[in-house]
Amino acid sequence: MRILIAEDNEGLANLVRQSLEREQYHVDAFTDGEQAQAAAIDSDYDLVILDLNLPKVDGITILRHLRSMKPSLPVLILSQRTRTEDRVQCLDGGADDYLPKPFSLSELSARIRALLRRSHLPSESVLTVADLRLDRVQHLVERAGRTIDLTAKEFSLLEYLMRNAGRSVTRSMILEHVWNLTFNTATNLVDVYINYVRRKIDDGNADKLIQTVRGVGYKLRDPSEISVSEVRT
Repeated sequence: MRILIAEDNEGLANLVRQSLEREQYHVDAFTDGEQAQAAAIDSDYDLVILDLNLPKVDGITILRHLRSMKPSLPVLILSQRTRTEDRVQCLDGGADDYLPKPFSLSELSARIRALLRRSHLPSESVLTVADLRLDRVQHLVERAGRTIDLTAKEFSLLEYLMRNAGRSVTRSMILEHVWNLTFNTATNLVDVYINYVRRKIDDGNADKLIQTVRGVGYKLRDPSEISVSEVRT
């Protein structure tokens, strides 16, 4: 799952980002309100963590803009403002939760999980392709009942492939979505990680889910492309 952090304290933003990445979230952090607002509108995020005191565009303005453009996107406020009036203003303005600073990372993580559980229907939080199952909230991957351990980037890569099951995705698309990078023809980063995931997902299975599309990129086979006899139960 993708989380956006808008926090003007770079040290705190990096601390939160690193903590969430250890839990296998894909995280983008911005210290500039203008950049954070543009990213939140233009990209596909599952949750936004929003500070109120941001340069260029303040948190309240961003919150109102998000609610008009993406009314279902969960927003969690992190702020040093502890007055009841500030909390009421944010919650009435559309925030889903409000956590005052200082805070514990474990409480922040728990609140994020609670928001994600409420904001995603089961069909959206759990992705299934053939006998492969990925739980986006619990960060669990199973194939034919066998638990598969993935790193944070491997998890994000597999999630992207599963969300696009049956469609060919280019290396450029993968690099931009999973790593938030512009494609460089000299890099083999995508191919290396595809091989990592392929070994963990496909090795030992007769039905190979991850396919190489020559001249294009990669594709996760759609369930309709896999016969019943291929799927091991």
